[in-house]
Amino acid sequence: MKLAQKYDARFLSINTDIPFFDPLEEQQQIVHDLLEKYPGSIRYFTSFDTTYWNTPQWLPHAMKQIKSGLEKGAVGVKIWKNIGMDPGVKDQDGNFVLLDDPRFDPIYQYLSENNILLIGHQGEPRNCWLPLEEMTVDSDRNYFSAHPEYHMHLLPEYPTYEQQMQARDAVLDKFPNLKYVGLHLFSMEWSIDQVAERLDKYPNSKTDLAERICHVQLQAKEDAEKVKDFFIKYQDRIIYGTDVIDDGSMNEKELIERFESLWNSHWDFFATNKTMTAPEFKGEFKGLQLPETVLQKIFYQNAVDTYGF
Repeated sequence: MKLAQKYDARFLSINTDIPFFDPLEEQQQIVHDLLEKYPGSIRYFTSFDTTYWNTPQWLPHAMKQIKSGLEKGAVGVKIWKNIGMDPGVKDQDGNFVLLDDPRFDPIYQYLSENNILLIGHQGEPRNCWLPLEEMTVDSDRNYFSAHPEYHMHLLPEYPTYEQQMQARDAVLDKFPNLKYVGLHLFSMEWSIDQVAERLDKYPNSKTDLAERICHVQLQAKEDAEKVKDFFIKYQDRIIYGTDVIDDGSMNEKELIERFESLWNSHWDFFATNKTMTAPEFKGEFKGLQLPETVLQKIFYQNAVDTYGF
């Protein structure tokens, strides 16, 4: 946070129902402690969990969590990839539950009617469903080599990538007034054409870049002008972010170096025409050298407008 203040950066805490994380209530308390320490620098999202799933208690419990978080200052609600990928969240027939399960409809309806923002991370990078040799970036290839238990190509009983995306789109079709941010380039990091298609189809939606910029750089390696045109066309709908996790594996010096190198290399990619390389794939690409007005929106104004900084 001290480094963020030096850079005049802001922190968005996205509280998430992750099995190995602290419970949502504890995450919220941690954020409230930070809010007091760094007033004005932090916004946060609340969420809901799947406790009592497949019982009548689930929806009242989830709605209570959502309303409690909003009452305590959350700027919206997060829904995570455990919906669609957690074997503990199935229907009573043993089928995986996806985002368009009608049991979620009262939540979407409530958010839509009350103009509350929903942000979503659905599925994984498409590489997760591909064989290792077909993956597009080394970071995914290395991760899924080391963690075959998460490699969907080896788990055909799980929903497909296409089913995950179709379920998300079905929700946005059904609730056209829902304000939505499709995190991680709408979970379609492999194709800015696919992202553009969603932004065109769902005018109440935006997207963010967190932890997917190397996929944009890979596409810039093939056609930099096309990528530049994408950012100029959708300059009001794209939000910069990093998604670095401090899980205790890095000391303070390493963590600071990680942030500084990321922030500066990302800025060079979007703001200059330098010839660059990325550790995630082989070959060179050029920075996009976006106009100052576009940089101002992607790095600042869109986050202010969307998250209330």
